[in-house]
Amino acid sequence: MTVFHSLLERLDHQSANYMVLIDPDRKNDGHLEQLVEAVNASGADGILVGGSLIMDGQFEQRVAQIKAAAQVPVILFPGGTTQLTRHVDAVLFMSLLSGRNPQFLISEQVQAAPIIKHLGLETVSTGYLLLAGGGSTAVEFMSDTRPLPLDKPDLVVAHALAAQYLGMSLVYLEAGSGAPRSVPDEVIRAVTEAVDIPVMVGGGIRDPKAAVAKVRAGAKFVVTGTVAEETGTPELLRAFAEAVHQG
Repeated sequence: MTVFHSLLERLDHQSANYMVLIDPDRKNDGHLEQLVEAVNASGADGILVGGSLIMDGQFEQRVAQIKAAAQVPVILFPGGTTQLTRHVDAVLFMSLLSGRNPQFLISEQVQAAPIIKHLGLETVSTGYLLLAGGGSTAVEFMSDTRPLPLDKPDLVVAHALAAQYLGMSLVYLEAGSGAPRSVPDEVIRAVTEAVDIPVMVGGGIRDPKAAVAKVRAGAKFVVTGTVAEETGTPELLRAFAEAVHQG
């Protein structure tokens, strides 16, 4: 059974899956194992690893460190082809459908495909939609794309449907790391009512109550990153996991 299907099977006995995003950049050097141990103890369903910009050449070593310590699946959330590594259980094979930059619509994917084949990685085809969370994000700057406006849910729904009709397995609604605003519940609800594939939501989710609201709006995967890096105690992450699981 694939990692993705094992996560989907969990939805038979819990409302949604809770994922913790860990950025393997130098800013987290020295406490990666502590972060992973907190995830292990929390009841979280998996770890996403990756970042928009890695400031040194230690990315692969840090991902290997995360994978060695993890007791849950580790899934790559790549910022580009240069972040591909064998030290993960699967990779989100993403197309930035919210933008119109061909590099992130298809060029990066074409370059990545033979490398992923060689590494033997499981892929999860993902339509990645960046939404305007109230500030300029690293993804927006690095990809040279504009995010979708939060006040136009029909536009978000149209992009999510395009992901489904292109055969993708997952839609990721992203407000951006540390965004002032998370993806509004009404936008999540509009998307989940329109598509038949699971929806992942991340960015700007700072407390378990907000996470529950995303689940009740229809999200099947909830991702937190900044809150885990800044105050990621096992107790806090456990509170997130329990809130997401119970919905």
